[in-house]
Amino acid sequence: MNTQPTVPAPPLLQVRDLKKHYASPKRWLAKAQPVVQAVDGVSFDLAHAETLALVGESGCGKTTTGKSVLRLVEPTAGSVRLDGEELLALDRGAMREHRRHLQIIFQDPYASLNPRLPAGEIVAEPMRNFPSGATRSAAQRRERAAWLFSKVGLRPEALDRYPHEFSGGQRQRLGIARALALQPKLIVCDEPVSALDVSVQAQVINLLTDLQAEFGIAYLFVAHDLAVVRHISHRVAVMYLGHIVEIADRDTLFNAPRHPYTEILLAAVPVPDPRRRVQRTLLSGDPPSPARPPSGCRFHTRCPLVQPVCREQRPELSVRASTAGTGSAHEHRVACHFR
Repeated sequence: MNTQPTVPAPPLLQVRDLKKHYASPKRWLAKAQPVVQAVDGVSFDLAHAETLALVGESGCGKTTTGKSVLRLVEPTAGSVRLDGEELLALDRGAMREHRRHLQIIFQDPYASLNPRLPAGEIVAEPMRNFPSGATRSAAQRRERAAWLFSKVGLRPEALDRYPHEFSGGQRQRLGIARALALQPKLIVCDEPVSALDVSVQAQVINLLTDLQAEFGIAYLFVAHDLAVVRHISHRVAVMYLGHIVEIADRDTLFNAPRHPYTEILLAAVPVPDPRRRVQRTLLSGDPPSPARPPSGCRFHTRCPLVQPVCREQRPELSVRASTAGTGSAHEHRVACHFR
């Protein structure tokens, strides 16, 4: 029997050479300040119903990457395609029509909720901005808001409560319900559990996993907690100073990391067994400023494997191996001269 090779489905999101640079405002008689290269040449794909985690130290550009994909901040250069359509070429009106497919869950649930609106109106607001046949009336929007409350583990009678009347975990569930209101294709999760207690973190992560399985949503998951990342992600991209230095499927990255920075990050994860002694390699010094990044490999100022070539040539994010995934092959890419 002849079997045809499986053709992988095209990705939902394609990001190529994404850059976001911040120029300091010009002041009269003031010396010109260097441009801050917050994100400098990031590329990745994200499949339907897949979770790609962005990890790295604070200030490496994770959140800026997520906001640039959504055009909450305007990228300096690059390409962002959603289902094959270039988002960065759209004008403001055309981009607004795509907002229904792109949502975000913010890190601080309380700061992202309008304190003057009841919870039901907060969840119904996206439906009011993008009305459809089933949500044109206030009664229909309230009915759908109550249904979304039940999906995220909130009681429908809480529709008339205000954000300050909810706990931190409940407010994050409220933010998730708002993000689900328009049935988006992609949700950027900007450290959605970092402000929550550990027990509540597990509940929210399990909720996000269940919702993804039910609705087929793709997540771009920004986080620094590698234990959370290991639980929720399908693939992981490690960022350092505006660059992706390694990207692979979750199990490959956690079990066989290649980049020295990834190895150091994983070695720093706490081990829950007090009798187990782990040899840790600590990073020396602080990350360089994105306004004055080092030449060559940006990690060379802190890398234990540094050689002269690292100071002179920037390594490309190239394929080291491929592993079979669900319906497609996942490439293990590393930006290192020696790995």
